[in-house]
Amino acid sequence: MMSSRIKAKKQATLAEGEEKPSGRPRCPHTHLAILEATRDLLLEAGFVGLTIEGIAERAGVGKTTIYRRWPDKANIVMDAFFTCANPKLAFPDTGSLREDLLRQMRALVREFNGPLGQTVATLMAGMQSDSSLAEAFRQQWIEARRAESRAVVERSHARGELRADIETEVLLDALHGPLYFRLLTQYAPLNAAFAERLVDLVLSGLLTTTSPIKTTKTGGRK
Repeated sequence: MMSSRIKAKKQATLAEGEEKPSGRPRCPHTHLAILEATRDLLLEAGFVGLTIEGIAERAGVGKTTIYRRWPDKANIVMDAFFTCANPKLAFPDTGSLREDLLRQMRALVREFNGPLGQTVATLMAGMQSDSSLAEAFRQQWIEARRAESRAVVERSHARGELRADIETEVLLDALHGPLYFRLLTQYAPLNAAFAERLVDLVLSGLLTTTSPIKTTKTGGRK
């Protein structure tokens, strides 16, 4: 009886050992080199023109090194994207729907006016032809940003600032849509002044009569 228990224990130990990864640990410098190469090539060639071969050559590694870490191109691109983008942006609760939304919209405008903006535009173009990238971008970037704004709107409902019949998702579309439109088309400036006018326009008529919009004059910036 005792010998059978010992044998079973040894077999379990061996089975556990087989599940552990073997070989040398991953080099963080190699990982970073791959992500940097991906980010650079994405801006140079776009998502469609980006290849695993090109990433490997630019990073100075073999293709197998890349495939050990990522299953496909979309996953590499999203990881590279978040080396320069915050997955989430935390905002304090100011007690005012307008002020909370202004802080979020201004932060998004700042991101879009930096190097991140070009990457976002490139990814949005690529997601039109790649379902894996589209799903990853929607979940990891767009939904994360909407979740932050959604929390603001829900707090406003609880305070009685916002009319009860307002659909949260439609309100978020009205706020975020124009920012992405100006980012992609570049037909007009995307700046803090526009963000403020947008928030005030969207909220006009949506607040309860006891929650008037208090606007402030700002010059904005490009």
